Amino acid sequence: MTCRMLAALAVLGLTTGMVTVGTAEARQGDPPVLQHPPAGQFSTQVDNPWMPMRPGAQWRFVGHTAGGTEHSVTTVLVRTKVVDGVRVVIVHDVTRRGSGRLLENTYDWFAQDSRGRVWYFGENTKAYAGGKVSREGSWQAGRRGARAGIVMEAHPRVTEAYRQEYRKGVAEDQARILSRHASATVPYGALHGLLKTRDFSRLEPGGAEVKYYARGVGVVLENALHEKDRNELVRMTRR
Repeated sequence: MTCRMLAALAVLGLTTGMVTVGTAEARQGDPPVLQHPPAGQFSTQVDNPWMPMRPGAQWRFVGHTAGGTEHSVTTVLVRTKVVDGVRVVIVHDVTRRGSGRLLENTYDWFAQDSRGRVWYFGENTKAYAGGKVSREGSWQAGRRGARAGIVMEAHPRVTEAYRQEYRKGVAEDQARILSRHASATVPYGALHGLLKTRDFSRLEPGGAEVKYYARGVGVVLENALHEKDRNELVRMTRR
């Protein structure tokens, strides 16, 4: 997804409010595939400072790519749904190129646990190219072996790695925290004290990117590592 190859997991134990390692196999050196906590330990009030999702909030991005300029709008919807037994927040992403040609139309699902961690429960995505529509990359926790993953810790620490999603061969995004004192300049402003991560997938070795998060805002910049693509925050509005 465009703004969401989304902090980190070290050792998570077994007891109330904690997470156990799942049974899915992971490659050596990868973070473990997790089983999310019980539904009663989740909330649709996502107020993690690095990834807030207040209903009605909206982010506008401009993307500079080899294919041209892209414009993305990310909106937190008021309505919710249940995924794998957990009520989740729905976030709608729409990306267009140039004068308005639709490239992507995606719904993502998130919830925050009682420890303040934001979990990612899947996405329903449509990508448009050459007159065709692709749903490749769509997945839902609890179906076809898919598992939810942590996309943001309550207190992220440098060098921690985390698995953001898991459906074997379909959704295997991971990330590692690089810094909590990064800086970046985007149309939204000159920003400091940013959380910086490296996001990647074993399914797309050349698709790694560096992402920057501002407290109280969320993602402000995405830079591709192997291409010249750059996605910048232009404006954020709160309901």
